[in-house]
Amino acid sequence: MTVRIGITGAGGLGTHLGHGFDGVADATVAAVADVDEDNRTSAGEAFAVPPRHRYERHERMLDDADLDGVVVATPHTLHYDQVVAALERGIDTLCEKPLCTDLDHARDLVARSEAGDAVLMVGYQRHLHPAFRTIRRELDDRVGDLNYVTAEITQDWIANQQGAWRSDPDLSGGGQLYDTGSHLLDAVLWSLDLEPEAVNARMQFHDADERVDVQAALNVEFAGGAVASIAVSGDAARHREHIHAWGETGGLYVDREEWGRPDVRFVEEGGDATSRHVGGRERRSKPEVFVDLFRNGGTPPATARDAFVVTAVTEAAYESARTGETVPVDLDVERQQATSD
Repeated sequence: MTVRIGITGAGGLGTHLGHGFDGVADATVAAVADVDEDNRTSAGEAFAVPPRHRYERHERMLDDADLDGVVVATPHTLHYDQVVAALERGIDTLCEKPLCTDLDHARDLVARSEAGDAVLMVGYQRHLHPAFRTIRRELDDRVGDLNYVTAEITQDWIANQQGAWRSDPDLSGGGQLYDTGSHLLDAVLWSLDLEPEAVNARMQFHDADERVDVQAALNVEFAGGAVASIAVSGDAARHREHIHAWGETGGLYVDREEWGRPDVRFVEEGGDATSRHVGGRERRSKPEVFVDLFRNGGTPPATARDAFVVTAVTEAAYESARTGETVPVDLDVERQQATSD
């Protein structure tokens, strides 16, 4: 059987993911949805979607196109309502990061995804990368209990976002921390298997209302006593990222330049020798994994629960930056809160 995929948000990222489904056997992009007519037309032509299955409204596509799965690649603040609409119809959903920009919404999506039959996969691709999977698998044996972490990501971000939705907080939910920075937070939390407890953050904002951050510096405290210094810059001339971690028996270096392959080194006890592991190109793509989950079931590599923790840290960081106080990270995923419709 051919797996029929719909794409909501037919701009650059949605189109990129659509081409990924072109490479998956017995999968096809059967419908697209976007509020922009030019995006609908270009994506529809790229994937040979007939005009009758090019939709302005996400919900109309879900009801009309007979889909097996849907990709949500729209601006961040739209994710929650669009994911809820898909899950309520029992349609497997791949939502790009961040899953949402409100902690109660994130809590609600955890509950919905774990109570229902439809898959909810979040687009944190480091969960698929051999380098980060190796770190998560081998960290305890090679580094021991962590005590100190530094992590940084830099990007020439704000200069490229003038007039775009990512610089509109009503659509983005924030600034660089909720955009590329979300990947870094996820990588630290997931690959190092850390439980955050509190955040103290300082930010520089692009706007007078202090909603779109360009620079963010976070000090994070974790259960067990580890601490991390995490920096996110959206006004730098070059993309670079690193995660460095130190534990009882060794250390870890992860370094990456200009979106290339990460260089991973485990530092042996005593610090006088390193062994090198570089993640290979054998990783599976998000479209491949998503189609496999539809066919065979299983747990997504990045779940709503993973995304909930990232949202909890991010929201605590914004509160801390605005109040100047250290803010506890709310990880009570079971607490029921009213959510907006």
